Amino acid sequence: APFDRQGFTEDDLIDYTPELRAMALEAVQDFRLSEMIFTPPSLQDHPDGTRGLLSLPSSTGGANWEHSAFDPETGIVYVPSRTQLQVLALAKNPDSDIDLSQGFGVRAPRIQGLEIVKPPYGRVTAIDMNSGEHLWMIANADTPERIANHPLLEGVDVPRTGIPTRSGVLATKTLLFVGEGTGGAGASPIFRAINKETGEIIFELDLPDNQTGLPFTYEHDGKQYLAMFVGGSGSPARLVAYALP
Repeated sequence: APFDRQGFTEDDLIDYTPELRAMALEAVQDFRLSEMIFTPPSLQDHPDGTRGLLSLPSSTGGANWEHSAFDPETGIVYVPSRTQLQVLALAKNPDSDIDLSQGFGVRAPRIQGLEIVKPPYGRVTAIDMNSGEHLWMIANADTPERIANHPLLEGVDVPRTGIPTRSGVLATKTLLFVGEGTGGAGASPIFRAINKETGEIIFELDLPDNQTGLPFTYEHDGKQYLAMFVGGSGSPARLVAYALP
């Protein structure tokens, strides 16, 4: 089974409340829906009034450059991915001799800043490669303040949403390590150790800045270390390492 959503229908729209559900349905009326993956884009200014195709996942994933982590002893792979809606549209570019090219003038609709797609927006999925069974799936981060404290969600029990960032993962013999990545999606400089069998968070480590590279481990003078690159917009790139007990 896919490790992230492939295709977008009305069933994927948020339904925290009947009012939000109705607002989400209204928000997609001007677009075509990609009921299956690889649905071709549509015109940004189509005669039927639609403004493009709502695609899930976006053209950058799903999964992308960030690697998965594989445990050869158990045959389990841990895949980070993000669930983010994108408008795929074709438009006439006056500066190009091509009839139609990708249009960038339309963004995926939101409801007062809320994503219209059900969470999680970033996730890690554990898959048994011997059977294909999904063992567990967790959000890659806590719920951002802008969602948890949104006035339209007052009194609503919102599940842990995660964030649509590039999470770096590392599998060791005993634990899975997961960072939140970086970007404008509200990532925090937190690095987590996860129970590989259950997806339960074992502990959290505060980093000096957001994780930007993939975590790795090495041994030196008989001691094991965990290292990664951190940084981000407006912050210097650094390599940090932690000694494991």
